[in-house]
Amino acid sequence: MNNIKEFNLKNHNAYCVNSVCSVAWFPDDEKELIELLTDNYDSKRIIIGNGNNIILSKEYYSEEFIILNGCFENIEVSEATIIAEAGATLQQLSEVAMNNSLSGLEVFYDIPSSVGGAVVMNAGTKDGEIKDVLLKVRYLDMSDNVVKEISKDDIGFEYRNSLFQKDKDKVILKAWFKLRSGNKENIKTKMEQYKAIRWAKQPREFPNCGSVFKRPKGRFVGPMLDELGMKGFTVGGAKISEKHSGFIVNTGEATGKDILAIIKEAQDRVRERFNVELEVEQRVI
Repeated sequence: MNNIKEFNLKNHNAYCVNSVCSVAWFPDDEKELIELLTDNYDSKRIIIGNGNNIILSKEYYSEEFIILNGCFENIEVSEATIIAEAGATLQQLSEVAMNNSLSGLEVFYDIPSSVGGAVVMNAGTKDGEIKDVLLKVRYLDMSDNVVKEISKDDIGFEYRNSLFQKDKDKVILKAWFKLRSGNKENIKTKMEQYKAIRWAKQPREFPNCGSVFKRPKGRFVGPMLDELGMKGFTVGGAKISEKHSGFIVNTGEATGKDILAIIKEAQDRVRERFNVELEVEQRVI
């Protein structure tokens, strides 16, 4: 198991914010991850996947980080079921499904997330959410250090929410996905179509972490911010995207504080004008 001291997390968060942690650990398998989570339990360790839904608020973290990016990513196929470790990405998962002529994951192809993060957040779009294809999850319950499994129906999935989002003591290790047989070329075509739709609407030319806010009931965040004239609103190196106001982008040397300052300003203005509370979808660390 690799570990690096004074590790810069810039390439491990999608905002590409410069932030250093005291130690970064890269576990290769379940045994190593469980050791990291149960050994010296009093030393607080922060777990991140591939960094696609996080805001690093500090320039330096005395805490140690466990990074499931480029490791802990084994994927197995058993008939129409795919079993993936938490560090695997949705892109890897979708490509494995396609190569095995299995359909059901096309919509997730271009969603930037690890498997673990996708389950925690119930990642998805209007065309489908992770709960639609999930069978069960294997996780470490840190309240008693026991590895357990839970079926989809018991995870309490909601819009961008789940049991794992609410209970931080439960760490996802592995997930099972039930798919169906399909035509490889048709699957590939669908994947590329979903990707093209996202790239046309989203500011992929700048580092960003996707939608910043959860969609309020009966409202859309982008149009509200547009009405408030916040498109292009800038703090330091961070800016509300001119392509899609629901996104904040790093135009250069943005810090976590820059991003959080924009978030607060947007929340304040939306509350004042529309009497709506904007809830942050991204995880602030």
